[in-house]
Amino acid sequence: MSLRSTLRTAIKKVRKAIDAGDKAVAQAVFKESQPVIDSIADKNIVHKNLAARQKSRLSAAIKAL
Repeated sequence: MSLRSTLRTAIKKVRKAIDAGDKAVAQAVFKESQPVIDSIADKNIVHKNLAARQKSRLSAAIKAL
């Protein structure tokens, strides 16, 4: 449960940076969150496709800034 919470927190941090509108900060936070998302998927806490989808959507949102 704590790892799933860590995943949600990592995603929320990136979303918050995207909502702030600063592309450089959002990219930096996303870069920090990627290994967290990948490691949780590797431990089978969430499915690998879910992790890939989340990363893809976050990346697209950053590019749209």
